[in-house]
Amino acid sequence: MHFGLTPIRLGPVFLFMRALLIVLDRLGVGQMPGHRNAPGGDTLGQLFRETPGMSLPNLFSLGLGEILNGRVFDPPARKCAASYGRMIQRSAGADTLSALWELAGAGCGCPFTAGQQLPAECLPALAQESGVKFLLNPAPPGEEPPELLAEHLRTGNPILTLCPGSALALTAHVSTVSPVRLAHLCRIVRRHADRWRIARVTGQLMAGDGAAWRPQGEALCCPIVPPRTILNAISERGLAVETIGGVHTAFARSGITRGHPASSPAESLDLIDQRWEAPQNGLIFAHLRAPSDAGGSRALTHLLPGFDAWLGGFLEKLENDNLLLITGANGGGPGALSPGHPRQEVPILAAYGGRTAPLGLRDTLADVAATLDAFFGIREPGCPWGGGEPLLTFHRPRGLNGPWGRS
Repeated sequence: MHFGLTPIRLGPVFLFMRALLIVLDRLGVGQMPGHRNAPGGDTLGQLFRETPGMSLPNLFSLGLGEILNGRVFDPPARKCAASYGRMIQRSAGADTLSALWELAGAGCGCPFTAGQQLPAECLPALAQESGVKFLLNPAPPGEEPPELLAEHLRTGNPILTLCPGSALALTAHVSTVSPVRLAHLCRIVRRHADRWRIARVTGQLMAGDGAAWRPQGEALCCPIVPPRTILNAISERGLAVETIGGVHTAFARSGITRGHPASSPAESLDLIDQRWEAPQNGLIFAHLRAPSDAGGSRALTHLLPGFDAWLGGFLEKLENDNLLLITGANGGGPGALSPGHPRQEVPILAAYGGRTAPLGLRDTLADVAATLDAFFGIREPGCPWGGGEPLLTFHRPRGLNGPWGRS
């Protein structure tokens, strides 16, 4: 086994229970049923058409070529090092948050709110509970009208902005609101935002004079808490659930033992290497995002070549009893929050024990959660992970008890 890893010992047998789930943002491979012929329908295919010299040898060695060619029901045309298929997102939203939740077994019955204005009852309800009259900002954050800033300084009432991407932002000057008071107001807004399916609530204190306001200290982030997920089930059994990138925020830290923010894909990959070397068992869940100013296939141009080069080195560290899952998320801007926004199928590559097999077209991203359930031997009763089915079967040594498998 790889040096430095502390195994789990059950009786006379050592078990290494390590899984890595990597989600590549905006990695779509063709439109889902009902979205055929809509614009922006095949992000990865478009990337290869626009960049004919691009090479992804390590992803292709796992089976990406079979996925691109639609041969997900057939034995591989050439030797692959993993099992391969496509997945459909069942959740109504086409945004990244909905995809991450579904991958973890928490489907979204309806999309997150992406309206251009707050519900009429929002401000009165907030005022009644908080005793504060919130000042509604009609402009984007950072572009508040001067008269609104002046009213805030005069009254001390916080500024509330409905932002793109299903978010509410509270802003206040340090001379009018204390950090403790801002945190209290954020918690009140978060409770009401749950009713309207608003994904994120943020709070930011500002300093400075006139139009030269600048952020003071770290922003508060109060994300919506998901239903119970496979992350909760794994961590409840004493195994580590470490996340890399924005995953800890997407899940409001629920079920996560340690979160590692990352400012770039390169930093995320470095963190994966560091955490994989750590002597512990459990799940590492990484979300890799391309630069925010790059859209569509252009975003993947920044992301995929570097990821593929890193993957070649990582595969050399992978043991036969480790599980590696690589998939994608629809991603997209505020328009992606609408259920009518074009959505794409995403690839799934599953490396375990040197097996290779076609996985077909899976009808939910929750098959990833069901796979992790099977891998860690959780076997949660009642099929709670959004109806997902395991991508692979896992065989454990006979005579083992506990959450790591039974004969």
